[in-house]
Amino acid sequence: MELTYRLNANELNEDFINTIKKLYKGKDLEVTVQVKEDETEYLLKSEANREQLLKAVKDVKNKKNLRTLNMDKLNDLVK
Repeated sequence: MELTYRLNANELNEDFINTIKKLYKGKDLEVTVQVKEDETEYLLKSEANREQLLKAVKDVKNKKNLRTLNMDKLNDLVK
């Protein structure tokens, strides 16, 4: 069984540990800690991505290069 908890390090407390202990009483556990990277920071790391995303934001602000989504056509596609 695998379960993922996503929380801020400041939220780790005795209650959290006790809950884990109760859920997995008597079981051997493997604990992995991974820092969750901000998606925006990740996407902006690449120069090409950054340029494309910033251009898209500018286009939205200027109401340029926008596309209209027809919900009826979308619904037909997923049927």
